[in-house]
Amino acid sequence: MGRGRAPWPGAAGRRLLLSALLAVTAATALSCADSSGPEAGSGSGGASPEPPSPGEACVSGVGHWARALLDGAEPYGDYQSMGLSNRQYDILREVVAAARDAVRVQGDRHARELMDRQVREACEKEYADGAPDEGGWR
Repeated sequence: MGRGRAPWPGAAGRRLLLSALLAVTAATALSCADSSGPEAGSGSGGASPEPPSPGEACVSGVGHWARALLDGAEPYGDYQSMGLSNRQYDILREVVAAARDAVRVQGDRHARELMDRQVREACEKEYADGAPDEGGWR
């Protein structure tokens, strides 16, 4: 091997790549350390959105899975892995069964409207006072 040549093929490319990665890492670290955002407690940051109410969360979760199941999706694990409570899963099963019957009798559009209405009504009833009506595990 002559002077100035890489000790093995590809070593120069690896060294160049390593140097570039180190430079990018250093530049990123410096820019992150120098970034100035709103100070903690300054009140100048954007307000966080309010979390959904229990009823809204029920409508969102049950509605999502109801539409997916009506579209033919396979159930994903059990109700807990779907992010639902036991009662929300009961609501899901009830409205999907009713919607499937409605598809056969009145068509897909009517079934979806029925399902959305039943999900909303059942969740509003269940969470009328802000919490499930039958204990923490229901």
